[in-house]
Amino acid sequence: MSPDRPRQWWPDHGCVFFEIVGEISNVETIAVGRGIRRLARLLKLYGRGRWRKMKGAAMIRLASGQVRHAELHWYEAHGVGKRNMKFKRYLDRS
Repeated sequence: MSPDRPRQWWPDHGCVFFEIVGEISNVETIAVGRGIRRLARLLKLYGRGRWRKMKGAAMIRLASGQVRHAELHWYEAHGVGKRNMKFKRYLDRS
Protein backbone atom coordinates (compact mmCIF):
# COMPACT_ATOMS: atom_id res chain seq x y z
CA MET A 1 0.00 0.00 0.00
CA SER A 2 1.52 3.31 -1.05
CA PRO A 3 1.80 6.15 1.51
CA ASP A 4 -0.66 8.38 -0.42
CA ARG A 5 -3.46 5.81 0.03
CA PRO A 6 -5.28 6.59 3.28
CA ARG A 7 -6.28 3.73 5.55
CA GLN A 8 -8.35 3.25 8.64
CA TRP A 9 -7.77 0.76 11.42
CA TRP A 10 -10.65 -0.75 13.37
CA PRO A 11 -9.54 -2.72 16.48
CA ASP A 12 -12.10 -5.50 15.94
CA HIS A 13 -11.92 -5.71 12.16
CA GLY A 14 -8.26 -5.18 11.20
CA CYS A 15 -7.20 -2.58 8.62
CA VAL A 16 -9.66 -1.14 6.14
CA PHE A 17 -7.80 0.17 3.10
CA PHE A 18 -9.41 2.63 0.72
CA GLU A 19 -8.53 5.23 -1.87
CA ILE A 20 -10.36 8.42 -2.70
CA VAL A 21 -11.99 8.50 -6.12
CA GLY A 22 -12.59 12.07 -7.32
CA GLU A 23 -12.94 15.20 -5.24
CA ILE A 24 -13.77 15.71 -1.55
CA SER A 25 -16.94 17.82 -1.26
CA ASN A 26 -18.86 19.49 1.57
CA VAL A 27 -15.64 20.21 3.47
CA GLU A 28 -16.20 21.61 6.98
CA THR A 29 -13.92 22.46 9.89
CA ILE A 30 -14.83 20.52 13.04
CA ALA A 31 -12.18 21.88 15.43
CA VAL A 32 -9.18 24.23 15.41
CA GLY A 33 -6.07 24.40 17.60
CA ARG A 34 -6.67 23.58 21.26
CA GLY A 35 -10.14 22.26 20.43
CA ILE A 36 -8.49 19.17 18.91
CA ARG A 37 -8.20 16.35 21.45
CA ARG A 38 -5.14 14.80 19.78
CA LEU A 39 -3.25 18.07 19.28
CA ALA A 40 -0.22 16.99 21.36
CA ARG A 41 0.14 13.83 19.24
CA LEU A 42 -0.09 15.82 15.98
CA LEU A 43 2.55 18.28 17.17
CA LYS A 44 4.87 15.44 18.20
CA LEU A 45 4.49 13.49 14.94
CA TYR A 46 4.26 16.25 12.33
CA GLY A 47 5.41 19.50 13.97
CA ARG A 48 3.94 22.92 14.56
CA GLY A 49 1.19 24.44 12.47
CA ARG A 50 -2.36 25.71 12.64
CA TRP A 51 -3.97 22.30 13.00
CA ARG A 52 -7.59 21.78 12.00
CA LYS A 53 -9.83 18.73 12.21
CA MET A 54 -11.84 18.55 8.98
CA LYS A 55 -14.67 16.50 7.53
CA GLY A 56 -16.03 16.03 4.03
CA ALA A 57 -17.71 13.57 1.68
CA ALA A 58 -16.17 11.64 -1.21
CA MET A 59 -16.45 8.49 -3.26
CA ILE A 60 -13.99 5.85 -2.00
CA ARG A 61 -12.83 2.56 -3.46
CA LEU A 62 -12.48 -0.21 -0.87
CA ALA A 63 -9.90 -2.99 -1.05
CA SER A 64 -12.65 -5.26 -2.40
CA GLY A 65 -13.06 -2.94 -5.40
CA GLN A 66 -16.48 -1.69 -4.26
CA VAL A 67 -17.04 2.08 -4.68
CA ARG A 68 -19.08 3.81 -1.96
CA HIS A 69 -19.96 7.38 -0.96
CA ALA A 70 -18.53 8.02 2.52
CA GLU A 71 -17.93 10.69 5.16
CA LEU A 72 -14.21 11.28 5.76
CA HIS A 73 -12.40 12.91 8.70
CA TRP A 74 -8.78 14.11 8.71
CA TYR A 75 -6.36 16.60 10.25
CA GLU A 76 -4.53 19.24 8.24
CA ALA A 77 -2.15 22.14 8.78
CA HIS A 78 -0.62 24.68 6.41
CA GLY A 79 2.73 23.40 5.17
CA VAL A 80 2.03 19.87 6.42
CA GLY A 81 -1.03 18.80 4.44
CA LYS A 82 -3.72 16.21 5.15
CA ARG A 83 -2.87 13.58 7.77
CA ASN A 84 -4.64 10.63 9.44
CA MET A 85 -7.50 10.35 6.96
CA LYS A 86 -10.21 7.89 7.92
CA PHE A 87 -13.75 7.18 6.87
CA LYS A 88 -16.45 7.46 9.48
CA ARG A 89 -19.59 6.15 7.78
CA TYR A 90 -21.17 5.34 4.45
CA LEU A 91 -23.54 7.98 3.08
CA ASP A 92 -25.26 5.74 0.53
CA ARG A 93 -27.35 2.63 1.02
CA SER A 94 -25.70 -0.39 -0.63
